Amino acid sequence: MMGVPLPHLMMISRLAALSAASLLVFTALCNYLVARTTNESLYSNISTLPYNQVGVLLGTSKYSRVGGFNDHYRLRLDAAYRLYTAGKIDYILISGDNSTRFYDEPSTIRRDLLKKGIPSERIYRDYAGFRTLDSILRAHHVFELDSFTIISQAPHNKRALYIALNNDIDAIAYNAGEGYNSDISNKTREILARVLAVLEVHLLNTGPKFLGPPIEIGVTPPT
Repeated sequence: MMGVPLPHLMMISRLAALSAASLLVFTALCNYLVARTTNESLYSNISTLPYNQVGVLLGTSKYSRVGGFNDHYRLRLDAAYRLYTAGKIDYILISGDNSTRFYDEPSTIRRDLLKKGIPSERIYRDYAGFRTLDSILRAHHVFELDSFTIISQAPHNKRALYIALNNDIDAIAYNAGEGYNSDISNKTREILARVLAVLEVHLLNTGPKFLGPPIEIGVTPPT
């Protein structure tokens, strides 16, 4: 079998290199866009954080993939507790994954918030927060929130804010701290997730996987 002529190989190599370079540039642009447009809505100092009735606590696993407790989980719950006790929020909406009966982020988080002393009537659960996009859009469409405070780690907050601000939601975010779980795999996933967020917001017009009947926080009994 005859091999591919050298000029053809060179052309293929150039095209591959050009495609890789274009992908890298696009990835960098998406990440720059997410970071640049959300900086003014991010807060790390609780004293300067504006009040919102509801804090949307983005769910995560209680346990790390490599074993032991997930530090991001602890920090998010601590942040939600601080905001509530400081009067920066009146209710906590836990939005997380409950895709199987063996994995229920909102209920696990609720139990630990109750142990911290948050009253049960101040805690709502969104069981269909499968992804960040679902969590943010369901907070708006299902829980009827036009403004709220997002609670997560700073890199995650930026992506969540980008989704919110580009869906006409007046959101801000409180940074819970990075802890010990922000390894290279976390950072790589976040870089790629921001690319998807830009595509979904501006090109794909992606909505949440599920909607449902409206739930008015403070009026409808907690879920």
